[in-house]
Order: sequence, then structure tokens, then C-alpha cells
Amino acid sequence: MQWLIPGGAALSGSLQVPGDKSISHRALMFNALANGEAQIDGLLEGDDCLATARALQAMGVSITRLGTGQYHVHGVGRHGLAAPTAPLDLGNSGTSMRLFCGILAPQRFASTLVGDRSLSRRPMARVIRPLNAMGAQIAGKANRPPLTVLPTERVLAVRYGMPVASAQVKSAILLAALYADGETQVSEPAPTRDHTERMLAAMGVPIAVDADRHLISLTGPADLQPLSVSVPGDPSSAMFFVVAATLAAPSGVTIRGVGVNPTRIGALEILRHMGARIEIRNRRDVGGEPVADLHVQQAELTAIDVPEALVPLAIDEFPVLFVAAANARGVTRFNAIGELRHKESDRIAVMIRGLRAMGITCEESDDAAVITGGPSRGAEIDAEDDHRIAMAFAVAGLTASQPLILAGTETVATSFPGFVTSCGSLGWTIEEMSK
Repeated sequence: MQWLIPGGAALSGSLQVPGDKSISHRALMFNALANGEAQIDGLLEGDDCLATARALQAMGVSITRLGTGQYHVHGVGRHGLAAPTAPLDLGNSGTSMRLFCGILAPQRFASTLVGDRSLSRRPMARVIRPLNAMGAQIAGKANRPPLTVLPTERVLAVRYGMPVASAQVKSAILLAALYADGETQVSEPAPTRDHTERMLAAMGVPIAVDADRHLISLTGPADLQPLSVSVPGDPSSAMFFVVAATLAAPSGVTIRGVGVNPTRIGALEILRHMGARIEIRNRRDVGGEPVADLHVQQAELTAIDVPEALVPLAIDEFPVLFVAAANARGVTRFNAIGELRHKESDRIAVMIRGLRAMGITCEESDDAAVITGGPSRGAEIDAEDDHRIAMAFAVAGLTASQPLILAGTETVATSFPGFVTSCGSLGWTIEEMSK
């Protein structure tokens, strides 16, 4: 499937983005391990989260769809998972792969985790290493999927200093720690999204957070109580519309019901530093997560040196932030972003290549990028089956002088089913074409 983005649109109106992907994964997984029943409302029905649901069902968890975004989960408890009869296929979902490593590491049955071609290229050493130090036996050729998880009699509590900030690795360790005797401590080099800590605490798990030292402690073994969850709109998905409105919405766009957890709004802060006009309205709390409406109006952007402290809090949003930089006045510098090379694609390389095709001056190094804002032209670009790359270049097409043709867009359904329809509701036309 290819997209044709003609450019020149003036956006207006309001919309609601799909449910938060990170929270959706955790609501399914954690309630599967709980003792009892729970309902999830607003679950993201993208391919990634549905892969998580199917894997849990393959291990004996009852998950019933009640309606659009509404699911009933009948948890089996920490020791209630059954051995799967076939490899667990997690599709394109790195979150599923890493968090399931934490869940399966302490189990007394063997399992195999597989994924699609993209996921099979992604390195898993950073999650395998700490879990094996806890007594697990997880292996994969060159530490890449497919991963084999062997039976384990018991896992050990550990103190682990994470070399790279990663909410997925932190979460995997904490999930394994639910089965360990004693206190497990995880220290982060910088804060990362804290949905795991919030949800486990709400489910009765003894977990403590020392924000000053970036230290999370969990005392196990610990059982989970079921927790019904209303999933807020995904801030990563909302960010494509925040940047689009900044570039092309003179009368403004409102994005309703977005999660504004402080560990997820680094991209908003970066855009504000660049001069974006973003108002956070109608703040409220939904199931322990802060939620608000975002109102965004077109604004002139000025290049900045992106503060490194905000990088871990905006890691999924950098593709569209590159697009913002391409439309800013001056030279924007992104440093300490090497993590982007280990996502669904090498996001630094793919974005730089595409922006150059559009006539934007930019450079890359191992963990950095430098982008000089300026006028852009139409081009033919391959998103390389990366959902966030595809949506970022859809935004880039809004200001291009000629139409942009974008290939490799099929995986957008992993995180944002209905993206093209949502764009159309604001007057932003994307034409879907067969190759």
C-alpha cells in the first residue's frame, strides 16, 4: 500500500486518537496475571496489542471482546499460565517481546517467542542479560528473536543498574521480580515512562519509587489484584497531529482525551521550546493516569539544541520531531538519540534519507542528527515498514511543494488503525493507492 499526500491542506476540527499502546499492553498482561476478573475500556485494537492478547490466550487466559475497545480479562494468577503448544507470535511488537520475557522467565514450562522480519532483527541482549542474571534461561541467535525461554525453578531478586534508559527492560525485570523472594531494585540512568510502576501499585504490588535517585524497588513474591482500566489516548499517536497542527492549522486543532503522564510528554516540551502553541486543557485523572485535551495552533518554529534530559521522555516521537525541525528556522541538533537505531527500523538513517529526498539539509552520526530547516519538495519515500516513520512523513507531506508518495505504510495499523480516516476528519487528505 502506498499513500499520496498532496500537501497544502489547512487543518481544523477535533479528534480523539486511539488508546495508549503502552498502557494497553500492560492492562492485558498484568490482568492476565491477576487473581480475578477485570474490564479494559479504550484498549488500542492495533496489531501489536492484539498480538499480546493472542499470546495470553494461547497460555490459557480468557480474554473476551465486549465491543469496540472493550475487553474482559479473566486472570489466572501468577502461577496459572499454561504451556503454549506453539511458538508465541508477537508480530512487530517489541514491547510484547520484551515484557513477555519478564513474564515467562520465572515459569516452569518452556516457551518460544517469535516475530515478523522486522522484530527478528531487533536486539534483545539488554533484556536477556538482567533476566538471566536473575536465574532465567533465555537465548536467541545473536541475542535476536526467535527467543527460547527454558523452564526455571525460581528467579532471584537482584539490584540492577540499567546501562540504557528503557521502560521495556525495566518492566521486564519488575515482572520477573513478582516471582522472586526479596527486594529487587532497578536504577535508571534517566527517567522513563512509569506506566508499569503506576499499574502494579494500583494492583496491590509492594513497589516503591525514589524519583530523586531514579530507583524502583519491588518486594516479591507478590500477587496482583485485578484492575479495571480506562485507557487514555496515546500521546505518541497524538504527537503526529500536534506537529501537523503546528505546521498547518491556522484556526487550531483539538485532540481530546490524551494521556499527559509526565514521563510521556517530553516531545510536547521540545516543541514548546521551538515555539509551538500548545494548550493543555481540561486536565483530569482517569484510573491513576493524568489525561487532558490538547489544543494546538499553527506557529513559526525556531531551531534548538534538543535538551538531552528530554530524550528518554520522547523516544518514540523523534521521527515526527525531525519533521518539525525540517520546518523550523535554523539548525536543530539532536544528541544522545542512538536508541532510535534499534527500533522497528534504523529511525535516524531512514528519516535522514527521506528528508534529504525532500530537499532538506541534514546529517547523521552514531547517536545524533543535525537538521537545517527549509522548504521541501515532493518525493517518493519508503517508510521501510515502520509505522512511526510512515506517519511522520505523512506530516512532512503537508508542507511539501509537490505531492509526496509514501511506500511501506501497512504497519501503521500496529499502533494507529484508522489513521488515514482521522486525518481526513481534519481536512487532511491522504489517498491510499495499490502498488
